[in-house]
Amino acid sequence: MFRTLLLIFSLLSVSFSAFAHINAQKLNTANLHIAAVSAYVKDLTTGKVLYKQNANLQVPIASLTKLMMAMIVLDGKQSLNQPITFTPEARKRMFDYYSNVRVNSTISRGEALRIALMSSENFAATALACAYPGGYNVFVQKMNEKAQQLGMTDTHFYGSSGLNPKNTSTAHDVAIMLAAALKYPKIREYTQTIVHTAYFLHPNYKLGYTNTDAIVRTKEWPIFVSKTGTLDIAGHCLGIVTEIGGDKVVMAILDNQGKMTPVGDAVRIKRWIQTNESGYPPASAVRYQQMKLKELGVIK
Repeated sequence: MFRTLLLIFSLLSVSFSAFAHINAQKLNTANLHIAAVSAYVKDLTTGKVLYKQNANLQVPIASLTKLMMAMIVLDGKQSLNQPITFTPEARKRMFDYYSNVRVNSTISRGEALRIALMSSENFAATALACAYPGGYNVFVQKMNEKAQQLGMTDTHFYGSSGLNPKNTSTAHDVAIMLAAALKYPKIREYTQTIVHTAYFLHPNYKLGYTNTDAIVRTKEWPIFVSKTGTLDIAGHCLGIVTEIGGDKVVMAILDNQGKMTPVGDAVRIKRWIQTNESGYPPASAVRYQQMKLKELGVIK
């Protein structure tokens, strides 16, 4: 594990300055090797798709869901300074999943949104939905309406946190969602937050949070939007909007074996864009990929 981390962080530190713009015509997709079940990479500056792998495969997306949750909260134009309560209803809506936040605690809408995005706090994501005008079900309906408006035709939401395994999408659709999230300054700010202390009321206490994305924590990449997702059925997922060669690039990486494997895939994608060579993922991660593809009926 230590050697793997050293490799990842050494690759993360590759300088961007040597690359003027991405030359998609010179990239050979056969030279890119990743461990994700599905992936989609697009140059947002030029509009060119750089890479896709099972990009239309509909799979659970876990907490990548929270990007859509955040857009609905911000579209609602409710004050980010307004207090919201982490109600018993919100607790049930997240299947009583464990959280350090105490039931009936209060915090501002903006603080709840920050910890939901940067540290994937599920209780915050459900509390935000429950505090929406019309309640939780209306909020989820708005999520699905927004997905359709954006052209995410293979995406369906049943909950605001990502804990519901019925929340499904594709790498292609997730890339659309990431590009849309890029237009929200608060989503950019909150997903780039590395560490944060949230102060709750009723009772008064504080909790420390850390960004779930190792790439953001290293500060080596210019990350504009980032979100991780983890669920047994979804594996480990990662969505980022970054900059490579002066171009903004979106990466949607879905269903990996381990916590650091999506980061490794992102590093390999970046390296491939810069050098047309990516290196190889761990053999165990590839075995996981092949097993999942068989389970999904993609390969025999």
